[in-house]
Amino acid sequence: MTVTQLRHLAGHLLTPLLMCLGMALAYLGAFHQPTPNHLALAVVGDSPQSMVLAQTMKDRGGAGVDIITVPTREAATDLLRERELVGAYVPDAARPELLVATASSDTSAMAAEVAFRSVADHQGVPLTVTDVTTKPDGDPTGQGLFFLLVALSVGAYGSVAVIGAAGATLRMRVRAAIGVVTALVVSLIGVVVAGPVFGVIDSAFASVFGIAWLYATGIILIGIGLHTFLKRWTTLALITLFVMLNFTTSGGVYRPELQNGFFGALHSFWNGADFVEGLRSLLYFDGGAGFGARLGGLFGWLAVGVLLVVIAGKYERRHTPAPVTARAIEEEIGESVAV
Repeated sequence: MTVTQLRHLAGHLLTPLLMCLGMALAYLGAFHQPTPNHLALAVVGDSPQSMVLAQTMKDRGGAGVDIITVPTREAATDLLRERELVGAYVPDAARPELLVATASSDTSAMAAEVAFRSVADHQGVPLTVTDVTTKPDGDPTGQGLFFLLVALSVGAYGSVAVIGAAGATLRMRVRAAIGVVTALVVSLIGVVVAGPVFGVIDSAFASVFGIAWLYATGIILIGIGLHTFLKRWTTLALITLFVMLNFTTSGGVYRPELQNGFFGALHSFWNGADFVEGLRSLLYFDGGAGFGARLGGLFGWLAVGVLLVVIAGKYERRHTPAPVTARAIEEEIGESVAV
């Protein structure tokens, strides 16, 4: 083996090695140590005892909890359904109750239960946990939407490699149109499997499909636009954007109240969080609880994709690309599929 061959091999090995490093940093950084971070809790009641309990928990929790008092159980339920709270504790000498909304996040609800169970245990009475939301029978943990996100993301960024390489001789507008149609097929596959096959989704199929198509189209158009400039590095860029930073900030496993500030900040605008939280609000909270903002976020990502495609198309028209050989196409597709 010659030095040139070794350099060629090393160059191609750099991509999976960088992916390994990125995955380790992203996933371990996001998930290895879930710790409360401004966990929104409430104590129900306006008595001095309720206020003292809230202040005591705030003093003990520090920045880990944000705790308030609300006057009634009904007010606490409303705040949970608006996704303003993670848990609300209703004090009672014999049967205290914790209100949660597991459809918002099962793991956050469990964190709230851990926080308040110690209070009930101190009283020596059992704690009743009441879920104010309902989920489909096919998704008891409420994480099915996250796995739908994974399927759509892989289908979308995987399609970019094929469109960008095998379709390199096509005009940009043709590649973009193929991308939009591909996103439609990817979304249809994902929704059919999540809905009729496994029962993760049991209502609003047309709306879910539309949101899935919007999400997948944004990824594919961003990828097609980037491919003009990044070439074989496009897959690494897309995995960084739509896997490493996307899955970890989507709220599918842990929401921001159980993550550090970096991942929590990305959760506020990243497209995976827009998809997962948007569908949660649509399906489990009657289209409220920030659904409009999340839908607007997905349109924003689509706009970025359209802009990149336009810029890439103008660049290609001004710069005549070098001829693309069959071997180069096969290498690029093979490298992307292997990843």
